[in-house]
Amino acid sequence: MGRERRDESIAAPRVTAVGAAAVDEWYAVSNLPEPDGGAFARDVTAAPGGVGANVAVALDRLGRDVGLVSRVGDDEYGRRATAWLADTGVDTTHVTVGDESTTRSLVLRDPVGERAIVTTGESFRSLQLDDATLERTLESAVVFVTAYTPDRVARRLLDAVVARSAAERPALVFDLSGPVTELLGRGTAPETIHGYVHHADLFVAGGVAAPAYFGSDAAAVERLKRVRTAKVGPAVLTHGAEGMTVVANGRVRRFDAFEVDVVDATGAGDAFTAGLIDRWLLTRDAPTAIDDAVRFAAAVAAINCTERSTQAGLPTRETVRQFLAERGVDPTG
Repeated sequence: MGRERRDESIAAPRVTAVGAAAVDEWYAVSNLPEPDGGAFARDVTAAPGGVGANVAVALDRLGRDVGLVSRVGDDEYGRRATAWLADTGVDTTHVTVGDESTTRSLVLRDPVGERAIVTTGESFRSLQLDDATLERTLESAVVFVTAYTPDRVARRLLDAVVARSAAERPALVFDLSGPVTELLGRGTAPETIHGYVHHADLFVAGGVAAPAYFGSDAAAVERLKRVRTAKVGPAVLTHGAEGMTVVANGRVRRFDAFEVDVVDATGAGDAFTAGLIDRWLLTRDAPTAIDDAVRFAAAVAAINCTERSTQAGLPTRETVRQFLAERGVDPTG
């Protein structure tokens, strides 16, 4: 697996991310082709990706103890994905290898940064959650789940967390990271997403995923206002360069994104979610207001946009502090 397997008696990572470790194949195209049209790729490169791996590596860069639950294939793509993870501090104890083809994405990017993404491969879709992996995952302080997680796994995690007492359960983070039509038969089912809407300690949804699930941006806000009470925790809707909407304690607030020279916005949402986990759920010694956590997370995402691919620009904590200080934002919150 690229890293030595750890003794299961060792304490679980403080954060466990459940999501794909994938290979992104980048095509720098002359244009995004219209139906029946074509394009020319000036450059083709491969880079690490996958929502789970992106969030895990982002937290690792911020200095957090993090592990990944995932599955790759026994093929060249799988070997690339695990080799890239081996160069990080992410615990890959529960990244398994199967006979399926490794999950990978074809990313078409035109000269002005517009993208189209096609994902294939069955490895993550075939993820199973055995009892030992489930128990070790539940020992973490925070568990992150992406909506691309197969429904049987997402549902089992949700049921296991909800069944625990408040004192014993980990904080649960759910990222509605894809539109419902893309998730059907592949990721988390709508009825399971409903459970995460009501029970996740932090619920995050992107600009395409939220209206696809709730019906519209406005419907998403109204539904979350009713559900996301102080007892449950905040929800954050991301809108790319247009900023973020935070729904917490029955209040709705809009935040601007930081302006940077964007090289590539792919993976910005994953970087943002990692920043939220870091500042909202892991800063227990000095509790952080959700406003400060959102600004911190927005800085993580903005910095990541200044490099190409999903992980190359992920910043260290010191880089985020400097970025915020240069913009007159108190980096300590």
